Amino acid sequence: MASRDDRKILLSESEMPTQWYNIVPDLPAPPPPALHPGTLEPAGPADFEPLFPMALIMQEVSMDQYIDIPGEVLDVYRMWRPSPLYRARGLEKALDTPARIYYKYEGVSPAGSHKPNTAVPQAYYNKAEGITKLTTETGAGQWGTALAFACAIFDMTCEVWQVRSSYDQKPYRKAMIETFGGVIHPSPSDLTEAGRAILQANPASPGSLGIAISEAVEMAAPNPDVKYALGSVLNHVLMHQTIIGEEALLQLAMVEETPDVLVGCTGGGSNFGGLAFPFMREKMAGKMDPRVIAVEPAACPSLTKGVYAYDFGDTAGMTPLMKMHTLGHDFVPDPIHAGGLRYHGMAPLISHIYELGMMDAISINQTECFEAGVQFARTEGIVPAPEPTHALAGTIRQALEAKESGEERVILTALCGHGHLDMAAYDRYFSGDMVDYDFPEEKVQDAMNRIPSV
Repeated sequence: MASRDDRKILLSESEMPTQWYNIVPDLPAPPPPALHPGTLEPAGPADFEPLFPMALIMQEVSMDQYIDIPGEVLDVYRMWRPSPLYRARGLEKALDTPARIYYKYEGVSPAGSHKPNTAVPQAYYNKAEGITKLTTETGAGQWGTALAFACAIFDMTCEVWQVRSSYDQKPYRKAMIETFGGVIHPSPSDLTEAGRAILQANPASPGSLGIAISEAVEMAAPNPDVKYALGSVLNHVLMHQTIIGEEALLQLAMVEETPDVLVGCTGGGSNFGGLAFPFMREKMAGKMDPRVIAVEPAACPSLTKGVYAYDFGDTAGMTPLMKMHTLGHDFVPDPIHAGGLRYHGMAPLISHIYELGMMDAISINQTECFEAGVQFARTEGIVPAPEPTHALAGTIRQALEAKESGEERVILTALCGHGHLDMAAYDRYFSGDMVDYDFPEEKVQDAMNRIPSV
């Protein structure tokens, strides 16, 4: 029998959830539709068909509250799921806080992050429709690694464009992707028109997720045997990740806890939505009332500094227009070490939920985040990836607030991946070479001026 004194709370394989949760039908207002980039009319399934298999397109627009997880996907999930929920007793002691801190650890997956939760079903559904190759982008490399792993499982080819700044910062990410059988290129590359145009304008471009998406989409769209896979942002991707929150609900119930605060890092939104959406369902049903906080990098704060508008998901403007919090589709963020959070826009669904007032958002500089990551490693024994250090920094702020007020606060966060391939970033932190970038208001305003008028 689990108790609050346990260091880790575990579910058996037989207790693993067998459905993904779709939050859309439970929301008080429907999210705005995606628009066709040519007609500016709501995009239909046919408009997405060059990029995605029909099964995923139907999940993208589904109004079903739950979608069954295919048995073949569950079989692969069992390689690492259910993932553990930890009580951060070491961190609590170091902070001398009355708060009880829990973290859901997704670094136990083969790729070392939460990303296989959607990579596996995306590869499965593509394979079922006869697709032999997937293209994609990746920032820090967690998503590219996860998709290469999933393609290996389903005997498919995987081609990855990695943002140049992360490609240079994390050389062993390339080796890991190649170990799983993937092919990887730095982005911008000279292999695509989109990449060549960027390089012509700026041969030293550090790249961005928007540019890498353009390259991957360009290579996939004309070929009927090739599809594109996205690691965040879209509804079906966030839905696949809800197995995180569904498991966490079960695990907290085992120790009779409900969270007062839920904290997650946000770049495109998949990790955050995966943890938060099941708890938001319970909150909408009146069963609990957690404060939900998204933490984003101060150098790329789409929720806290962006505008809520229709914009392209990629730099070249090849994707449908989505209403989201955006810094402008051709905004290139500074090369912070949390490469997975360097995206110009936020998931449309999370943007909509933020507009509905159902969550809060804050931004934190990377040196404070790495300070939190080091403290976490020294008290909990896990070196976090740069992305979840943002959630940890937000969690520590909450725990210290509880210390100041003397309140017993239950905090839940997600440690969405380990940082074993990110040690160069920690090296820069320890050497004192890590810098906090000032948010480039003028640069962002220039990018904002090129947001489509819809």
